[in-house]
Amino acid sequence: MAKFYFENDADFGLILDKVISVVGYGNQGRSQALNLRDNGFKVIVGNLKDAYSDQAEKDGFNVYSIAEATKKGDILLILLPDEIAPEVYSREIHQNLKKRNVLCFASGYNITYDYISPPGFIDLILVAPRMGGPAVRETYLRKDGFVSLIGTGQDFSGKALNIAVAVAMGIGSVQGALLSSFEEETIIDLFGEQIEGMSLYTTQLAFETLIEAGCSPEASLLELYMSEEPSEDWRNFARIGLWKQLRGHSRTSQYGQLTRGQLSADTQTRKLFAGILDDIKSGKFAREWMLEQKSGLTVFKRLMKRNLSHPINKSEESLLGALGKEKNLSPREPTPGGGKKAKRPG
Repeated sequence: MAKFYFENDADFGLILDKVISVVGYGNQGRSQALNLRDNGFKVIVGNLKDAYSDQAEKDGFNVYSIAEATKKGDILLILLPDEIAPEVYSREIHQNLKKRNVLCFASGYNITYDYISPPGFIDLILVAPRMGGPAVRETYLRKDGFVSLIGTGQDFSGKALNIAVAVAMGIGSVQGALLSSFEEETIIDLFGEQIEGMSLYTTQLAFETLIEAGCSPEASLLELYMSEEPSEDWRNFARIGLWKQLRGHSRTSQYGQLTRGQLSADTQTRKLFAGILDDIKSGKFAREWMLEQKSGLTVFKRLMKRNLSHPINKSEESLLGALGKEKNLSPREPTPGGGKKAKRPG
């Protein structure tokens, strides 16, 4: 049975008087730091001197180098990108850890693949929101909250799991914290991302198929995703259920999805999924990604350039212009911090 923890399970006394160092002030770092501070915790920020540290200062935090924030902190939230975290940890964090520190990761990646190996005299915990950084803040301000996966890698204090629950609730995981592990979080996170990547390519192929059939780019894009109707369908997967949400569609739509959709659930797709999963579990994907970084991101840049030069991009921009919407297709930035001061938990 899955084990969930909720706000009334949290012993906030375990972290209330501790200094929480948020290492990395990107989307997740900013949102988690603001939420923790609004909940009454002592938060400082560790970051390189750049635009992110400038934002942290504007938000009213005391900002230090990562090494100094490590020395000052009791609980360290490591919210750096997976690809740079090992180098930063080796250079700025490892030698500055103190006995009984708590090292908290929002991703299992670097622990699972042994790119980071913490000392044995600390608690090692996982608190991984199943929500993007900006939404971590937005759902907190709406008092909706979100779900996180939590787990322990080392329990030096004997209270590592209790600390993970408290941190999870402190950042806003009031919808629940599901007991998991570093390895499980890594597997499901990478697999979900890579399967979503497949949907990008199949959607682009569907666009090409409709254009070849003589349909207009505008009508095709509206049907495939730019009307946002499919986005609503995906929200209903979570709200109602994968198959139960079909009842909100016409019978014609239901029959078409049930019969034609199953064509993709064949033996070849199952084998493809199994191969992707094997690459994740064996560490093959992680090694490939590490080599790709060392090569200067040659494959990454080539594929991104190829896909951004596809005609679908110009069609998107044209349709957005016709609809009077923004043409900026880049991910949104986190909204400026603030919000009403929340009540101290506990």
